[in-house]
Amino acid sequence: MALKPTIYKLRINIADGDRDYYETISLTIAQHPSENLERMMARVLAFCINSEEYLTFTKGLSAVEEPDIWARTLDDRLSFWIDIGEPAVERIRKATRVSPRVRVYTFNSKSDTWWSQNQEKFKELAVSVYQFPWPEIQELATLVKRSMELSVTITGDTAYISAPAGDCQVSCLCLQSK
Repeated sequence: MALKPTIYKLRINIADGDRDYYETISLTIAQHPSENLERMMARVLAFCINSEEYLTFTKGLSAVEEPDIWARTLDDRLSFWIDIGEPAVERIRKATRVSPRVRVYTFNSKSDTWWSQNQEKFKELAVSVYQFPWPEIQELATLVKRSMELSVTITGDTAYISAPAGDCQVSCLCLQSK
């Protein structure tokens, strides 16, 4: 019998002073059975940092041809591709052919090794790459409840997250900007 995803309901107040973006969003997010809380919260944080009209979660790990997060235009063209983790260079090369904006958010203890092995190959691609420090993502994951109210304030390269279970901050280090 296949394992079912765990469903989380989030209400997030986003305040991004750098982009003059202030919004309250309601999200229902499915945690894939093979996904840990840290990866799920890295997805949520990347969503908040890039929040805009038409941005949505995809089927994620269940659909290998899709990014974790995307935006499509009204005529169904892909306009934004966001991957979470340590994707293969070929996957991102393909993404740059189908989407004008591509971003990668890496977050775990393998991030530094993945980046040092792939940095030169990524330089030739029109992709922005960011890193969330692993200890900060682990701290963010401790705030998770099945139903959550979050306040996310983004200033510069840091997101300040407040929840009833506590507060934390997560830095967003730019490894490559295009």
